[in-house]
Amino acid sequence: MDFEQMKEEFLNLINRKELVNATISQPRQKSNDLKRVKLKPIELKGIYHIQIEYQFERILKHENVTLEKFLDSFNHLLLNFRQIHAQFLDQSIQIQLSKKNKVFWKTEKVSTTKEINLSHNRKKNYLLDETTPYPFLIRLGVQTEEGKVKKQKFDKFRQINRFVEFIHDSLDYLPKDRQIRILDFGSGKSYLTFALYHYLKVEKGLDIRVTGLDLKKEVIEECNQIARDLQYEQLEFLVGDINDYNDENSVDMVVTLHACDVATDMALARAVKWGAKVILSVPCCQHELNQQLQSPALEIMTQHGLIKERFASLATDSIRAEILTIMGYETQILEFIDIEHTPKNILIRAHFNGKKPTVTQLERYHAFTQFLSAKPFLENELKDIFKNISS
Repeated sequence: MDFEQMKEEFLNLINRKELVNATISQPRQKSNDLKRVKLKPIELKGIYHIQIEYQFERILKHENVTLEKFLDSFNHLLLNFRQIHAQFLDQSIQIQLSKKNKVFWKTEKVSTTKEINLSHNRKKNYLLDETTPYPFLIRLGVQTEEGKVKKQKFDKFRQINRFVEFIHDSLDYLPKDRQIRILDFGSGKSYLTFALYHYLKVEKGLDIRVTGLDLKKEVIEECNQIARDLQYEQLEFLVGDINDYNDENSVDMVVTLHACDVATDMALARAVKWGAKVILSVPCCQHELNQQLQSPALEIMTQHGLIKERFASLATDSIRAEILTIMGYETQILEFIDIEHTPKNILIRAHFNGKKPTVTQLERYHAFTQFLSAKPFLENELKDIFKNISS
């Protein structure tokens, strides 16, 4: 089968509306920021479409195209990728292309015919099922004794599941041959801390030890009691401040949720110095850059207090993400939960990969901070590492 025959055969299957899903991967150029593409059929206003999900290094983008327009999209994708794995109604197809577009095509018949769901708004498949009773959710008042999510707590249930998705995506970065050490700074009422423990310990059976840290003594006492009631033996809560916690030399995962202003930076700096493989951070109340911000070119924005505050918040998190990237992390800024449910909807996720920053990356970072007259607290906390990287 040559290249043109491969395209014709694949498009025939697409046009017969037999696609269940497909993944297009293996970029031809390593420098390509687009890492993979996923395809699935959907129906919009009664018309069959192919939804194309573009998975870049840090973001996802979606495009819905009709069958007539899919040909152009497919041709473009073949210029950039060398592998296709597709599930159709009664067969699975693997396509591998060489650098010169020599085609390897493998077909496997499936024993059970696949089902196609064309609904654009499919029911959310939560990692924690909304009809299953979970002792920690019942104890925290999110579920009834029968396992039904309380109506007034459904937003919290959605938030917990979104957080569990981030935990699930981080599993490959955690050690497999020893106990996993996890710290949660600013644990508060600890809905997410309990969810983390349940998912990793109960659902996945991992050997973990988790510590939640918060300043509110009465909250910590209540959380410790709940942990005892649930027999979560490797989960503890301590009263303390992020900056004063010096009981660890090495930590595998650091979680920081709504730590106010530079307390988030303190936690991120600690995570980097401990060599944490996974960092999950939901920032809160960023004031530092707002007070430093001096850039005449931005005065059209910054003359308005509300706009200045929001811009400073977004710029602060962008700086944090860039610093973590410079420190050797694959860093993403993701939506935590839908913005209509809470304004605190940004989560910084960082997975350690040890990649050294390029000179261009360092120059870009310094140009941005100088443009804003920013002196980031996090950079200062990591200044010794910055010096080693820059030298």
